[in-house]
Amino acid sequence: MLTVSFFPGKWVRKWARSIHYALTLIVFLFLDLLDTILCVVCHYLDEFFEGKTSPCYCAGEGQQGNNVIGVLGIDGEIQVSESLYRRKNPFRETGFLGFPRQFLDSKKKGICDGAVMNRWSDCGCESCVSWINCRDHKLHVEVRETSSQGRIEENCKEKPTENVIFIHGFLSSSSFWTESVLQHLSEFKKGKYKLFSVDLLGFGRSPKPRECFYTLRDHVEMIEKSVILPFNINHFHLVAHSMGCIIALALAAKYPKYARSLTLVSPPIFPSSKDGASLAALEKLAEKKLWPPLAFGSSVMSWYEHIGRCICFLVCRNHRTWERILKLLTPNRHLHFMIMDLTRHTHHSAWHSMHNVICGGAKFTDGYLAMLIKYGVKICVVQGDEDPVVPSECWNYIKKKYPDVEVNMVAKADHTSVVFGREKDLIQNLDKLWIKSAADTTRT
Repeated sequence: MLTVSFFPGKWVRKWARSIHYALTLIVFLFLDLLDTILCVVCHYLDEFFEGKTSPCYCAGEGQQGNNVIGVLGIDGEIQVSESLYRRKNPFRETGFLGFPRQFLDSKKKGICDGAVMNRWSDCGCESCVSWINCRDHKLHVEVRETSSQGRIEENCKEKPTENVIFIHGFLSSSSFWTESVLQHLSEFKKGKYKLFSVDLLGFGRSPKPRECFYTLRDHVEMIEKSVILPFNINHFHLVAHSMGCIIALALAAKYPKYARSLTLVSPPIFPSSKDGASLAALEKLAEKKLWPPLAFGSSVMSWYEHIGRCICFLVCRNHRTWERILKLLTPNRHLHFMIMDLTRHTHHSAWHSMHNVICGGAKFTDGYLAMLIKYGVKICVVQGDEDPVVPSECWNYIKKKYPDVEVNMVAKADHTSVVFGREKDLIQNLDKLWIKSAADTTRT
């Protein structure tokens, strides 16, 4: 008997993929056009409200002019990411709609005088601009100290303190650590620690200067200025999450003799190469796709400078209004700290940190890891196996190329739950690592 088999499921999936691909192409082509139009609109609005236009990266490489020259990293290389000025946009490339690049270039006059002030499109509330009145700009730092019994004590007469610096990730603040791990101080039972949790430059309650490029060097120098020098620290452990892992690597590479251990939670570390590493990181971390919503939002905010600025204008500039609305919708009228942190930045600080740290740092991480391993710094990676932000390629690469790095996979954990809800497990692992690395340092 002759039978004929049909596979409707196969054809349905094929058509679904084709439709999804076409929709993705159309949506992002529209966003390319919209970002080109908003580029012109933002330039005229900047000139109207501030008297001078603010530079952007739409014209490609070299558009920022002499300001970029001399932005050098720890290893002497320029740290302005190629992902800023090599993002392709078919409408900008052709000078579409009668807005040729040459016309916009002739209108650009550089950043406004008094560049420390916030832009007209940024929030001007007291909590967002209070740093401007401070004469000596430093990061906001939360400091906790615990005795070997887990209590917070002053002038505790015990063995020398182990210093630990906690660094948060993108669109976050020191609350990421103070409201999670540092809430469990009683778990630190094997040593006396001084714990520093910082708000990175451009985030939380720290300064958000608009003349800054927010490069790795900028972030490292501010931690140095705000923590290492004023507290006279000559040895430390580092614990970092997400984007903070790149900054922690750069900080440890600058002070390899001071760094005793490095714990990287969900690190976005990719195989690096001198040419194209930053663009490759951008395409992998913020691939242009419509689904899931988190991925779509990440791609829009990472690829489209002016659309992102408009979204920040609607959300961040009006964060107090949105917070009041959300509080009315919550039973206890209390917002989670992560919701509050999402708006505590400027578009300028978030845009440049995203590109110059996460993407731009891709070409430096291999060198940093190799240096730290050479100096005997203990490195531990903690990674959730269901992380939708950092692809498995990152930790697989670390495991294969750097066998001296300890990689701990956390089952059923995503980008944030790898910490939240698992604080005690993380604390126990940290405590063991710090004690072991401190003992090894003492023996050597």
